[in-house]
Amino acid sequence: MTPSFGCVVLTMGRRPEELRMAVESLLTQEGVELDVVVVGQAWEPAGLPDGVRGVGLAENVGIPAGRNAGVPHARGELLFFLDEDAAVVEPGTLAALARTFDEQPDVGLIQLRVDAREGGDGPRDWVPRLRAGTRTRSGEVTLVWEGAVAMPRRVFDAVGGWPGEFEFVHEGVDLAWRVMDSGFRVLYRGDLAVLHPLPVPAPTRHGYSNYYGARNRVWLARRYLPFPLGALYVGTFALRTAPRMLRSLGDMRAAARGYRDGMRGPCGGRGKLSARTLWRMTRAGRPPVI
Repeated sequence: MTPSFGCVVLTMGRRPEELRMAVESLLTQEGVELDVVVVGQAWEPAGLPDGVRGVGLAENVGIPAGRNAGVPHARGELLFFLDEDAAVVEPGTLAALARTFDEQPDVGLIQLRVDAREGGDGPRDWVPRLRAGTRTRSGEVTLVWEGAVAMPRRVFDAVGGWPGEFEFVHEGVDLAWRVMDSGFRVLYRGDLAVLHPLPVPAPTRHGYSNYYGARNRVWLARRYLPFPLGALYVGTFALRTAPRMLRSLGDMRAAARGYRDGMRGPCGGRGKLSARTLWRMTRAGRPPVI
């Protein structure tokens, strides 16, 4: 039986050429049945290839909620989420992912390797490990870079999908932790690649991410970790990002608001991770204090 993928591509409609390449990279996939849906944040996607459907949202609901909005419209037993500025490299990629899910039913989430279109290794956060130099090595991980990931629909439904309230940043941590706590493994496929442009350099990029990075880090700790681990998890993040914050008063203010709102506001009704999950994270090389 040919595996079927429901593919969700999220876009704000500002990069038509990149969107075209992303969709074409899906349509050239071999050995799978595809149902591709393009979700437009605050706009109605138009001019799509035959067979590709657009889902227009009335407003920009944030990245994870936008991905969630596309899932009911995409048919397939497996799901693949691709950012508009990413493109799958090889035509057999989705078929290889389907084989992994079939042969290893305990795998619930897979991230692909990310290569820079411009060449070079790209930023370290594209590699979901502490050692970014292992970017071509596949293996078990505890979080994902969100722009090119696959999962069985049954797992997506079981864990409740992407954390829509996060809006931006760390949603790949939240999803991976819930997948692991449900008893599944999270894999990184260093042998299967997508292309992605290098991020816009600071300060343009960081002005938007500092607030959500701080707030969502606190939310993760409050939702899933016992207090001692949660305090370490937030503290290590604050120390690691402090040199960047100190370069700009605006960055410092944004991060401070994020920490404040993360501690004061509601963080959602998730449960603490089990001791077994915490141990599995540690064995995978990334205990939840880093």
